[in-house]
Amino acid sequence: MFRDFAVQDSKYIKRNYLKNFKKVKHKMIESSGLRFSHIEFLLWGYDLQFFTIDHAATELDMNKTNLSNRVIYPLQKKGYLYKHFDKLTPSDSYEDHLFRDETKYNYRVRYAITQKARLLVQSFYRDLEKS
Repeated sequence: MFRDFAVQDSKYIKRNYLKNFKKVKHKMIESSGLRFSHIEFLLWGYDLQFFTIDHAATELDMNKTNLSNRVIYPLQKKGYLYKHFDKLTPSDSYEDHLFRDETKYNYRVRYAITQKARLLVQSFYRDLEKS
């Protein structure tokens, strides 16, 4: 009755990874030198093979120009993103050449996160899981 807190029985709460969120967030910011908006973006893109700026802006409900200038290009300069398919990347198959309707005027570059970014995200998840 006079305690400051009481821990809930483990049969009611199976996992509570986000309890450590604030500590892990600050640790990641200090160790990586990234802003938290950059880390959030890497967390979002972790399960994607590649993405366009249009797709990311739509999914994250952000302005395309702001997203590219404030998040994507800085992450690319720091080695956390790369161009998976650039404008000059040839397609892999004959079918791509036949059925592709993109030209140099409407083609969008596909970005992907690097191994460095994947390791950062994995480290973030590991730290969250620690009790």
